[in-house]
Amino acid sequence: MTVRFERLERESVSVASPVAPAETAEHAFRVEVVRPGLQLVLEDLGRPGHAALGVSASGTADRRALRAANRAVGNEPGAAGFELAGGGAVLRFTGPAVVAVTGAVAETTIVRSDGPPLPVEHGAATALEDGEELRFGAVSAGLRAVIAARGGLDLPDALGSLSSDTLAGLGPGDLGGRPLRAGDIVPLRGPAAAPYAVEPGAAPDDQLPAPGETVVLRIVLGPREDWFTQAGVRTLVEQEWTVTPRSDRVGVRLEGAVPLERAVSGELPSEGAVTGAIQVPPDGQPVLFLPDHPLTGGYPIIGAVVDRDLDLAGQLPPGVRIRFRPVAPEAPAAEIRGD
Repeated sequence: MTVRFERLERESVSVASPVAPAETAEHAFRVEVVRPGLQLVLEDLGRPGHAALGVSASGTADRRALRAANRAVGNEPGAAGFELAGGGAVLRFTGPAVVAVTGAVAETTIVRSDGPPLPVEHGAATALEDGEELRFGAVSAGLRAVIAARGGLDLPDALGSLSSDTLAGLGPGDLGGRPLRAGDIVPLRGPAAAPYAVEPGAAPDDQLPAPGETVVLRIVLGPREDWFTQAGVRTLVEQEWTVTPRSDRVGVRLEGAVPLERAVSGELPSEGAVTGAIQVPPDGQPVLFLPDHPLTGGYPIIGAVVDRDLDLAGQLPPGVRIRFRPVAPEAPAAEIRGD
């Protein structure tokens, strides 16, 4: 095909229509971010199917926690909610709301103007009145808490999803994929918009790791394990790896006493990468890709975490130790596939 470029004086391109401040302020149900904590983002189950366009699926780092929170408040399983890393956030609600908190464990309370704080039961549907605040302490197990509000969020989507892709800068409304900041307002649809009744009991707790504990992640080796010596592959699966503080939604940076030994030096032509891929930079210390990972890279991928263990991988706080356990690609689906 032949392409001709024409110079224009001005051009405006928008993936999704921004929410005007006046329009947001008129919502009867909304959440104001008083304090965002370490990192507060909006996430649903992601936008799969756009990798050929260079767009990652993104989505929540703990799909099981998101589904559980939505089920507790009567939403569709994949409805968007808040994902809070590390705790420390304060959210103020305008209009009555019903919320559920799942995933990472943190002391959570409802702060009222006319009484003492009320504790929030983890995984249970909890009502808030107009003007009340939801406050989170520090996380004691896991890393990311998920907060679902009954009725869901009322924002324009970006490519069919409300997920915030922090690496690509793609997200709902005028947020552009960035984490939420103090003063941001997120409109809600309101409790009446939920399609199902709230759950009468709390969602079962997942056993999430705390710093210093060891977890096992199942992996499938390849496609580039042949770029490493046999000793390097043994190191991957026999050595404990520690999650470092330099981790985020893009990837979990690991550190081990012995780096992975390469059999082939140099870099590959860029290849595709998936969530859960274990990429190895030249220093031999692996990086475990999470939902906002780049779609391609030139460092060899020695293996990938199985789908069933990806939610646990998204809940690894700094200081947790990891052991990788290889499984065969033809292993039973129950051992590899998630929900």
